[in-house]
Amino acid sequence: MAVLAGKTALITGGTRGIGRAIAERFAKEGAAVALCGRDAETAQRVAAEIGPNAHGFACDVSDPASVDGLLAAVTEQLGGVYALVNNAGITKDGLMMRMKDGDWDAVLQTNLTGAFYVCRAASRAMLKAREGRVINLTSIVGVHGQGGQTNYSAAKAGIIGFTKAYAQEVASRGITVNAIAPGLIDTDMTAVLTDDQRGAVLERIPLKRTGTVEDVAGAALFLASPDAAYVTGQVLCVDGGLGM
Repeated sequence: MAVLAGKTALITGGTRGIGRAIAERFAKEGAAVALCGRDAETAQRVAAEIGPNAHGFACDVSDPASVDGLLAAVTEQLGGVYALVNNAGITKDGLMMRMKDGDWDAVLQTNLTGAFYVCRAASRAMLKAREGRVINLTSIVGVHGQGGQTNYSAAKAGIIGFTKAYAQEVASRGITVNAIAPGLIDTDMTAVLTDDQRGAVLERIPLKRTGTVEDVAGAALFLASPDAAYVTGQVLCVDGGLGM
């Protein structure tokens, strides 16, 4: 039996990369999947490509009004959210001493504050149902940092602290909250790396390969499944051993 049959799942940043792979995996496991991106047409096209279990919505997670509108629409169309995956994120890399205020603020607002907005809105139905799975996408750079990404590293480190605190607040209501920390995963975001940059990271990965979006999707499915009912407040590194 499909492990998410009869459940509603919401994936932010679900139109490409890791988010799309998670949406596809959840849909295959029977979930009614709501995937969102900033552009409604793109979200609806991707949902149609995934299949009848997927539904596309527009949302800017950095805007609390947009988030509230998203949750209202998803709840009306698909029911209360059982599994929430906070994957939406942006990068605006640069050395800290040269970083513009706007680049710092934009990354923190989308990657960290956006997760807070979505969790706050989605938790209402979860608390009422006394069940739910929240999965926040952090990054290995949130654990170890990365030069040239002080804003991104700070946001992803914040996600880890947020995850652990939120997990404590809702555990008594049957809601689990965990984070996934991907390492070097083949996505549009990492495609900009030069061969030298990619090679330098690969040298530090014990498994000697980059990860795939399916690797991350498998971890997300585990955390959303009944098998992870006793797992909360954890950070699951999907990094080929990079963080060891």
